[in-house]
This record gives sequence, C-alpha cells and structure tokens, in this order.
Amino acid sequence: MNSQKKFLIIVLGPTGIGKTDLTISLAKAYNSEIISCDSRQFYKELSIGTAVPEKEQLAAVKHHFIQNISIADYYNVSNFENDVIQLLNTYHKTNNIALMTGGSMMYIDAVCNGIDDMPDIDTEIREFYKAKLINEGIETLRFELKRVDPEHYNIVDLKNGKRIIRALEVYAQTGKTYTSFRTAPKKKRNFEIIKIGLQIEREKLYERINKRVDIMIKNGLVNEAKENYKNKGLNALNTVGYKELFAYFDGEYSLEKAIELIKRNTRRYSRRQISWFKRDNEINWFNPNNFEEIKMFIDTKLQFVRPS
Repeated sequence: MNSQKKFLIIVLGPTGIGKTDLTISLAKAYNSEIISCDSRQFYKELSIGTAVPEKEQLAAVKHHFIQNISIADYYNVSNFENDVIQLLNTYHKTNNIALMTGGSMMYIDAVCNGIDDMPDIDTEIREFYKAKLINEGIETLRFELKRVDPEHYNIVDLKNGKRIIRALEVYAQTGKTYTSFRTAPKKKRNFEIIKIGLQIEREKLYERINKRVDIMIKNGLVNEAKENYKNKGLNALNTVGYKELFAYFDGEYSLEKAIELIKRNTRRYSRRQISWFKRDNEINWFNPNNFEEIKMFIDTKLQFVRPS
C-alpha cells in the first residue's frame, strides 16, 4: 500500500443491518479506530434506545463520538464535520486507515463532501414558523416545504416539526432551498474515501429491526426513557424509541402500542435511509455477512500487499 495515501472507509446502511459488528471486524483487520456517525449515539444519557455498542465492543476497538456530549448540548452537522476533519488530520499522521460507520445520512455527507455554513435566521422568521406550527399544524408546514423544496421534502422526517421548520427558515431567510446548501460543490479532502454499503432483503431487515426493538425493551428501554422524560422537550429526545414511550407515559396509548409504533417508525426510518443512500453512486453494496468479500474489495482499493 502506498504509505503516503490516507483512507477513510465508511460502512453505511439502514438501521439494524449489522454495521457495528462488521466495522469492528474490519477495524481489527486493519488495526484502525472507528468514528461513529450515528447522531443518536453522541449523547451520554442515552444508550439502549440508540443501540450504543456493548462495553466489550467499545473495549475491543477505540471509538470516537460515542456518548461524548450531553442531550442538553447544542451540536449540529457542521460541528460534526469540523470535529471529524480535525480528528482525521491528527489521526492520519500515524495511521493511514480510519473507519467510520453509522446511518445518519447528512452527517456522512458532511464528512465526505462538506456542508456550507447554514445562514443565521432572523428572530422574526423563527418566531413566525413556530407560531405557524402551533396555530396551523404540521401539515401546513409539510405542504409549504413540498412546494419550495420537494427534494428535501422527500427525505426529511415529516413528523419532525423542528426539521421541517429549519428548512423553511433557510428558504425564507435566503431564498435558496435547504437542499442547495447540502449539495454545494464538494470540498476537497486530503484522504481517499471508500464507501461500503450494507443491504439485505427488506423483509429480513424488518425482522432484524423488530427483534432489535424487542431486545431493547428487554434490556430496559422503558426505564431509560422514564429517566429522560423530564427532558422530553429537547431535540435530542425527539427521536424514535423515546417519543413513543413519552406518549405512553402521557397516557396516549398502551405500552404494547408504543412498542408497535417504535417498530413501525424504525422501519419507516430505514426506508428513508435506503432511499437516501441509493442516490449515491459511490457506494459499493454488499451483504453484511460477506466479510471476506468486503475485505478483499477494500484490499484491492487500498492496493494492499499481503505478506507472502
């Protein structure tokens, strides 16, 4: 392998497909460290509902950006881009290969391509959309987003009022779509990027998702959500697995219904992830169980020379 070249290998795919196990195996093979790009795993207070790797897994390979901030901290995709690039600048001085894994689409894009700094939003605009959400409901905001930025409408979480408002604020402030900021010209990186995408049949993926939710419940997700209930207004907790349980605590429906909704909403999220990733022609797709095939492909890309 050319000792001067630096690489970032990204293992991506929908939630529940097995990215963590595969990435740890690759990290051991290449004596590398792992960068997490799962935006839900950043938070110290959350572990079960965010599928943070087990203690044994974290001990086996050094991980970065796992439970490194609080749910009360302000942290966005631009912060993440800057932090990862700064980390890699140091890391690549002593190790040519880094691994990154996760399913947070915008965070992956930011590291690969860069993201323009989003504009500051005038208070009047922010208050206008907050009031509109309260007075007219989220459906009105969805309709407006579909009209002004259909591309972002197709990938955003349509139940997340804050994310819809953010896109509308940017358009109102600048006259440019939120998508245009995300799809700015690629920033040049001083490392090569290899993208490994994991895919399986959709029915098998759904089975894995349903089973994983059952395991989370068994491992104490209800108690974890209860411990964080007092902070349910924070954006970090406006996410699948917690918001359904908060509604259960509020008496909106039964625990059984909450679990059913967590499974359904996680499956829906996986479909959005798949749709996003399928637009990226740089991704090389594999079954997560084919470790040797994946490693052989990476070795070729790295121009890896095996000892004879």
